[in-house]
Amino acid sequence: MRLRLDVAYDGTSFAGWAAQPGQRTVEGELEEALVRVLRLDGPVAVTCAGRTDAGVHARGQVCHVDVPTTAFAATSGRSSRSPELALTTRLLGTLPPDIRVRRVVVAPDGFDARFSALWRRYAYRICDDPAAEDPLRRFEILEHHRRPLDVPAMNAAAGRMLGEHDFAAFCRRREGATTIRRLLELSWERESSGLLVCRVVADAFCHSMVRALVGALLRVGEGARPDDWPARVLSGKVRDSGVNVVPARGLTLEEVGYPPADALAARADEARRKRTLAS
Repeated sequence: MRLRLDVAYDGTSFAGWAAQPGQRTVEGELEEALVRVLRLDGPVAVTCAGRTDAGVHARGQVCHVDVPTTAFAATSGRSSRSPELALTTRLLGTLPPDIRVRRVVVAPDGFDARFSALWRRYAYRICDDPAAEDPLRRFEILEHHRRPLDVPAMNAAAGRMLGEHDFAAFCRRREGATTIRRLLELSWERESSGLLVCRVVADAFCHSMVRALVGALLRVGEGARPDDWPARVLSGKVRDSGVNVVPARGLTLEEVGYPPADALAARADEARRKRTLAS
């Protein structure tokens, strides 16, 4: 049977989501905990909505895992708790404190954490005022950005990049993979605390795409580039040395959106097709 897990983690001490030999990863910790709690004889494979890089955090990561029905049912033991609640509780008691499983539910038919997703929402947080730096949040915010940033200029630049494009100029290419993505939202807001938050929503993301987009917009906010420069880089479809990929620690996967249950399978089929841009 397939389970959906909603997961949060502090990415500071992880070498990213994906399991790697000899490295501490979110996927590795989750899979090990599931095998232990469910008392399985062999490994399980956890699939997530978006693979986060080393140092990137998540409040709203979504995963799925296929497990034996009998092992799942047995998690309740003699208690009156549902298997979902029992498994959630046992995972929380087994996982390290920098990973939390928010809930476990039986996934509806057709659900795929990766391919059924309609969109992913990230936030990148920056402090450009040394007096406003919060030491209690230092692992989730890019601090020490000493140049004051022009929010209206960054939003003007961001607005030129919305829609479906080939984001090759802002991605680390993978052989055989498309770099066409639909950017649904890219905007900046200064909170009352003085903190700057970039909200980024797309149907999917390429490797390093969010951090490269933020890096380009920061150049505009500093006054080093005009507000049409990021869009010109985008249209060029090649990496530009002027675009700096910002550090991972300011980035958090906040939420993943899915269609209604009766549309999950169709969305997964659609997402598996390799995209091309309309001529």
